[in-house]
Amino acid sequence: MNIRKYSKVYKKFLHTSLASELEYKTNILVDLITAILSLVGSIFLLSIFFQNNGYIGGWKFEQALIIQAIYTILNGITNTWFNPNLTEIVKHIREGTLDFVLLKPIDSQFFISLKKINPSGFLEIMLGFFLLLFCIRINQINLSLSFLCLSLITISCSICILYSLWFFISTTTIWFVKTWNAIEVLRSFLYIGRFPLNSFSFSLRVFFSIFIPIAFITTIPSEVFLGLSQLWKILLEVIVASVFLITSRKFWLFALKFYSSASS
Repeated sequence: MNIRKYSKVYKKFLHTSLASELEYKTNILVDLITAILSLVGSIFLLSIFFQNNGYIGGWKFEQALIIQAIYTILNGITNTWFNPNLTEIVKHIREGTLDFVLLKPIDSQFFISLKKINPSGFLEIMLGFFLLLFCIRINQINLSLSFLCLSLITISCSICILYSLWFFISTTTIWFVKTWNAIEVLRSFLYIGRFPLNSFSFSLRVFFSIFIPIAFITTIPSEVFLGLSQLWKILLEVIVASVFLITSRKFWLFALKFYSSASS
């Protein structure tokens, strides 16, 4: 892969999306207010669970806020890149425009995954980082190079797993045009990522670790911030993220074999 070539292409994608979004500057203010209210509502909901008990699943409220912060960052990334792009696969297949994507001299998965961005999602990412910095302060977390490296690795793995889940569902559009319900089900499961995994029953912990890996998306990165995560968990998350990414790529190439172009 020509990294320089793809970097230039992505810069064009970024410029086009930003130019389109800045045509409606009022929307930026509305999106900011919406993101703030959504975060405040999530924190309020989380606080309700801690009203009658200082600990849930062995987590204090101040510690659980780290999960909320990471969830907010990941949700912002989803709204910035995954949602505006991967939901377009249905449109490409219905209208036959996937033909033009496949004929372009760049990788089709790269084009479909990154062509558009929703800049308003950056606001949610920023709010998540501000909350994360606040959590680092109130939990008296000592910053070090090893801590920053492990945090970056686990959050990057979470992004890879989240992207792969979205891409898996979106790719099935080649066989089943209506995948919106499946995406909404995935969103519902991801909402659970705002809470500590240990707060659920054993059977649910197994389910959210194997079938819908919520544990790898939010809980393990949060444990890294608190110094609670064991090395084997971090290595396992790296392995899971790698498997998800490779499998999603293989699945996309496999699905394209069943795609009937608009001209065929």
